Amino acid sequence: MPRRAHIALLAAFGSAAALVALWVLAFHSSAARWGDAAALEGFVGLRRPRTTPLATGIAQFGDPAPFLLLAGALLLVALARERPRLALTIPVILAGANATTQILKPLLAEPRFAEYLGGGQIAAASWPSGHATASMALALCVVLVAPPRLRPTAAVAGVAFAVAVSFSLLSLGWHFPSDVLGGYLVAGGWTLAGLGALWTADARWPAHTGREAGRAAMARAGDALAPVAIAAGLVALVVLALILHAPAGVADYLRDHTVFVAGALAIVTLGLALAAGLATALRRWR
Repeated sequence: MPRRAHIALLAAFGSAAALVALWVLAFHSSAARWGDAAALEGFVGLRRPRTTPLATGIAQFGDPAPFLLLAGALLLVALARERPRLALTIPVILAGANATTQILKPLLAEPRFAEYLGGGQIAAASWPSGHATASMALALCVVLVAPPRLRPTAAVAGVAFAVAVSFSLLSLGWHFPSDVLGGYLVAGGWTLAGLGALWTADARWPAHTGREAGRAAMARAGDALAPVAIAAGLVALVVLALILHAPAGVADYLRDHTVFVAGALAIVTLGLALAAGLATALRRWR
């Protein structure tokens, strides 16, 4: 097994270990459960009647029909780029990630009562989030199928998609933030495992001639991370603009919901870390 494939598989096991640690915290730590509920309260507090239809529409991108449509598009891109192994791996990643989530949900089902939700409590079988798993798996597969020069941009676009779906879920009160983080880790673990299998196959059965391999992008890590840094800067500018537009209201809300801010940052950070790390790892791969 080549060294890079070995590293990818170790990272996949790391994602699985992080998933177990997250489950322990989310279900067996009173402090973490309080923080989960407090962060969710901040998300739900942002919901307004006029924004609910939009949030629902965005969240539904994680439903089976849109998911299969987007998965089919990724498969066509892989085939158009003449990457048959990648075209075979993408369905395995997407199906494996979502099957894992659907197995874990009933297996680990446990009620997590949140007083402020009243009668609209989140279902016991909600961890990890299937919609978050689906959206992040799609986001990471976008990075896999994108041409080398477009991978950093694809990483940013993919994360924006996954975070938009996840934040919509949370504002609608469908999931706890830990459900979203769990879904991201499932998607990341399966993507890393799939990448390790791809690199192992490439080493054993080279698919490209030397001339074709010479066309591979040799981007530096800095080039791969630049779009991610730009996206983070734009997010910071948007937040600053909101604060300047209504300084008192925004500042008061953030002060009263500091755990919500931490939860939102954790989701964005994990999403960016997964996508940026994948784009960086693929910088020398055609």
